[in-house]
Amino acid sequence: MISARYYTVSWIGERVIADIRSAVYGRVMLQSAQFFETLQTGEVLSRLTGDTTLIQTVVGSSVSMGLRSLFQFTGGMFMLAVTSFYLFSLNLGLMVLLIIPLLVIGRKVKKLSRESQDKIADASAMAGEILNAVPTVQAYTQEQRETQRFTDSAEASFITAIRRTRVRSALTAFIVIAVMGSIIFVLWIGANLVQGGSMTGGQLASFILYAVIVASSVSTIAEVWGDIMRAAGATGRLLELLHAEPAIVEAKTPQALLQTGKAKIQFDHVTFRYPSRLQIIALDEITFDIAPGENIALVGPSGAGKTTLFQLLLRFYDVAQGVIRYNGQDIRQLSLRELRNNIAIVPQDPVIFSANALENIRYGRPEATDQEVMTAARSAQVEEFIHRLPEGYQTFLGERGTRLSGGQRQRIAIARAILKNAPLLLLDEATSALDANSEILVQDGLDAAMEDRTTLIIAHRLATVKKVDRVIVLDHGIIVETGSPDELLKQDGLYAKLASLQFAV
Repeated sequence: MISARYYTVSWIGERVIADIRSAVYGRVMLQSAQFFETLQTGEVLSRLTGDTTLIQTVVGSSVSMGLRSLFQFTGGMFMLAVTSFYLFSLNLGLMVLLIIPLLVIGRKVKKLSRESQDKIADASAMAGEILNAVPTVQAYTQEQRETQRFTDSAEASFITAIRRTRVRSALTAFIVIAVMGSIIFVLWIGANLVQGGSMTGGQLASFILYAVIVASSVSTIAEVWGDIMRAAGATGRLLELLHAEPAIVEAKTPQALLQTGKAKIQFDHVTFRYPSRLQIIALDEITFDIAPGENIALVGPSGAGKTTLFQLLLRFYDVAQGVIRYNGQDIRQLSLRELRNNIAIVPQDPVIFSANALENIRYGRPEATDQEVMTAARSAQVEEFIHRLPEGYQTFLGERGTRLSGGQRQRIAIARAILKNAPLLLLDEATSALDANSEILVQDGLDAAMEDRTTLIIAHRLATVKKVDRVIVLDHGIIVETGSPDELLKQDGLYAKLASLQFAV
């Protein structure tokens, strides 16, 4: 019976936590970029691991003990009432008086538990950030400083945990002392009743036995109540994630993309401010069209709004004013899945997953065959280095691609975009991490990927945009020049000044 109860309760605990983790993680995956501007990934991971583990302890262990003690308490109270209803009434009345301070102290435990979990999450987020930047930390000889920062954060977590433990200890002590004091008081009255002949010695002895059972069960319930209040704080943090609403909301009845296989893009008086810095206009009344198959380069100084255009196209954010159209349809009327399935992107800082080379490229189209993956790899000149790896395409590339050079990671990302074969291709300075020889090789692959496909290129090195159909020059969120590279060179504008700085022309 004991083993069956243990197995059942443990199974319920594990099942509940697995479901909570899946639900919370799925909810977080639906959030937009705006969500992660204010919440660190380390904070999310802390809630998915530390908070759920705390709840698991309560559900899988404490609740079982609490239920057992609750049954003992109920049975003991019943027998106390049967043995001597008068003494039972006195005992019950005193216990009722304990409920109010019990709730007040329990609420304090819950608050401190939430604060403690927040401190632990802060330490986890800091550790995650620094561990991902260890080479930079070591290059600037900041190891001791970062260690001290983490120690201070861990110490703050410890202090908060001790405050919570102190209050919880006070809660347990208060309950035990109050209950035992109530029982002793009632027993003193019982002894007087025996002395006066209103009660027999046997009845008092039975009452004492049942009172001990009740006191023992109340002590356990007090411990469990502290655990529940602590878990309640963790549950609140998880519910915040579970109930978080995505900033990007899909249309209730999304439209199907009417013209597939090609991409015509229109920016119509688009104005945008980032939610975290509303005082700055990132884009101001941007208007331009891109014809199907046209190659457009976005040029301008840092902060001009080039990357913002990409983020709006992918609906990581929604425009504040104006409309972005894909094949004549407002992208806000398309489902996010269909919109993004028709866009391929090569970021400036490519993401390499902890998997082998084959699966990293296949991420662009999970259903692709090995042959299709290898064809895309050849187009991106990945095979130029892949066969030098220990196991070729099956080589594990390490966390964030640590086993590859910057240029090799860039080519993996290009192959991934080629494999996706989307009508619209976004290149965020896709050759920035390549040396001169690799750039020539990859440019051949990019030329093949751009053929018969609408392409939007963010370019910092103007040598990469000489073959584009049109250049759009941005500065402080507005379009200042538009034209072919040769036309803009003849003008004494921003493009010509940028070119003169790079080429000394």
